[in-house]
Amino acid sequence: MQEKQATIYLDNAATTPLDSKVLEAMLPYLKEQYGNASSIHSLGQKAREAVEKARKKVAFFLNCKESEVYFTPSATFSDNLAILGVVRAAQKGGIKPHIITSIIEHPAVLETYKILEKQGVEVTYLSVSKGGLVVIEEIEKAIKENTVLVSIMLANNEIGTIQPIAEIANLIKRFKIQDSRFKILFHTDAVQGANYLDLDVEKLGVDLLTLSGHKIYGPKGIGVLYVKQGTAIEPIIYGGHQEAGLIPGTENVANIVGLGKAIELVQSSKLKVQSLRKLRDKLIDGILKEIPQTFLNGSREARLPNNVNISFKGVEGEALLILLDQEGVAVSTGSACSSGSLEASHVLMALNVGNERAHSAIRFSLGKQTIEKEIAKVLEVLPEMVRHLRKISGFRL
Repeated sequence: MQEKQATIYLDNAATTPLDSKVLEAMLPYLKEQYGNASSIHSLGQKAREAVEKARKKVAFFLNCKESEVYFTPSATFSDNLAILGVVRAAQKGGIKPHIITSIIEHPAVLETYKILEKQGVEVTYLSVSKGGLVVIEEIEKAIKENTVLVSIMLANNEIGTIQPIAEIANLIKRFKIQDSRFKILFHTDAVQGANYLDLDVEKLGVDLLTLSGHKIYGPKGIGVLYVKQGTAIEPIIYGGHQEAGLIPGTENVANIVGLGKAIELVQSSKLKVQSLRKLRDKLIDGILKEIPQTFLNGSREARLPNNVNISFKGVEGEALLILLDQEGVAVSTGSACSSGSLEASHVLMALNVGNERAHSAIRFSLGKQTIEKEIAKVLEVLPEMVRHLRKISGFRL
């Protein structure tokens, strides 16, 4: 097959296309409004005004105070700051910290925990159910007197499962009410859920929350960390007073403006969740019905409305991805952050599906631009591709 540019984009969990309204909002701050937001002259003050306007939009979206919103260079930075910053603050207070996470977190969380573990910090990694959900009782068993942080993602980037964040928050709150010795903070990486779920931090009950610009049709290179007022947290880089001294460095004004506009647009796009869910279900049902020996990975019920992760028995996922790309369909074999790795997805392996099934998985992640005709096209070309690859591999039904 001759290669052609992807025209059906089903990799929105990796990144989303920049919304034209977001680009329009950013352009003045890439050209004539180029002032440093820390400068006191008029150009600088216009930049500062733009930054604070965007902060206000994010605070409204999260239902928090503007002073609790911090702009960061990326969601990975936000995750690192939440974890490392809390641990450093605990150590500064004389605590030998214990921290808790799940085994299906994003690498930005897991790799940070592994580094801390090497430094002597006690870490508990929670397993998940076959559907990819954290078990509340396991968290309860894991909490200790020196537990300072629990970090559980709101929705998984590979299989789209939505975790019971509010329930976990209530569990942590009960511990703190029953015994004042517990100083547990709760962080959630909400990057994948921002387009579709309610991120009201009061309802979620979290102390720290991570967002990303490029997952909500905003620019790459900008993230958010919500930090509840009174949360003990230390910076992880040094050099300036920006973002209350927590994230020093000249603010990326254009990207911050873009993020603010993207957040504003998310409100209207959430109205399309039901239609997106219908397209998701059409794709899931069509694949499972038309192609034998296919398996949906992750919970069908507690699932993001744009996520479809399916294993095709007897097929190498990467080979199928290449055939789809040649047909003009962009998908993923897992997280874009680990696409350079030959190892099976740590998320799928955590579901105990086995190495073969993990390597045969494809993630289709729909977006607000996805239309029914595109789903129909995928369902038209996919069965023959799978038959072709199975024939090559010698797989028999």
